[in-house]
Amino acid sequence: MRKLLFGFLSISFFLSCSNLKQASQTNSTPRLNFVNAIEIPYNQDFKNTKIGGLSGIDYDKKQDTYYLICDERSQVNSSRFYTAKIDLDNNQIQAIDFQDTHTLKNQEGKLFGNWLSTPETSADPEDIRYNPKSNSLIWSSEGARVLTSDKTVLQNPSITFMDLKGNFKDYIKLSSNLEMQKEEKGPRNNGTLESITFDKNYKNIYTCIEEPLFEDGEKASTDKGALIRLYQFNVKTKKNTAQYAYLLDPIAKEPNPKGSFGVNGVAAIQYYKKDQLLVLERSYSTGTLACTIKVYLCHLKKATDVKNLVSLKNQSIEVASKKLILNMDDLGIFTDNIEGLTFGPKLANGHQSLIFVSDNNFSDKQKTQLLLFEVE
Repeated sequence: MRKLLFGFLSISFFLSCSNLKQASQTNSTPRLNFVNAIEIPYNQDFKNTKIGGLSGIDYDKKQDTYYLICDERSQVNSSRFYTAKIDLDNNQIQAIDFQDTHTLKNQEGKLFGNWLSTPETSADPEDIRYNPKSNSLIWSSEGARVLTSDKTVLQNPSITFMDLKGNFKDYIKLSSNLEMQKEEKGPRNNGTLESITFDKNYKNIYTCIEEPLFEDGEKASTDKGALIRLYQFNVKTKKNTAQYAYLLDPIAKEPNPKGSFGVNGVAAIQYYKKDQLLVLERSYSTGTLACTIKVYLCHLKKATDVKNLVSLKNQSIEVASKKLILNMDDLGIFTDNIEGLTFGPKLANGHQSLIFVSDNNFSDKQKTQLLLFEVE
């Protein structure tokens, strides 16, 4: 949850502290053609909930059903996800029809607590994926790292397996470097597991942190990018099998006033092909309502497995390669806080559809958008 809130990249000048290389890409890359977008009205009512905070989306092809997770921390309504149908009549998004909603349950089968009153029992849902082989779902939570004079909350991020009703089934054993700590080690607050995706055969789960671990370096600025980690987990063993370094872009726009809040991080990923992911970088700067949304094709095959490296600083490593395939700034439309993407059904011309969703943070100054693209 982010509060308010072409060609290969050259990386040699971004991070002088590391001896970095970027693997070359040899396969053809997709082209994403914008089709249209619709907006979901602010605070639309559905089954005694307010629709908003949509941070993740996935598609069940067999049932022609979408799963959308809400990142509310049970402040008003319980942490939850929705099922919906999306009307793609005439190859355009015409409407979204919400079908049902289910609350998320913890390991004890109870609802997650209210972040405002019992933060240690709450969750921060961020992404959701459907597994047709097990007819079940997984979802990620960012956790929290809040250290103030009147509050200390150290809540680890998580990836949880659940059934289609939101009941807990199992969890991924996360790497030790994803544990929240009082010291400046491990993940930053509000900068962890925004994104998850299965591979083609549902044998592996990929996820990544939104912003760098403390030990891996500084956050992205308007002058330079930053190194984050992509994680691979085995679905059967629930264990981490690899980690890869990925270089974020700098923050896209200078905040106004200068020195105020700005951020760039990975808000979503989508499995594309073997060893390839679509990676969505979302940049926001104070003074600009729209977010800069870039989608990269990322290759992992030649990247160094950095699982055993405590820090990425001063390491001779090969980072995952990335190639820009979409900058939504070029579309001439307003793009809000986009945090989810999924492949949808095939379009009438046989091309694959790709759908994005934005998280309005339950703010009347932001928009809940659905954007449709054609993949060539």
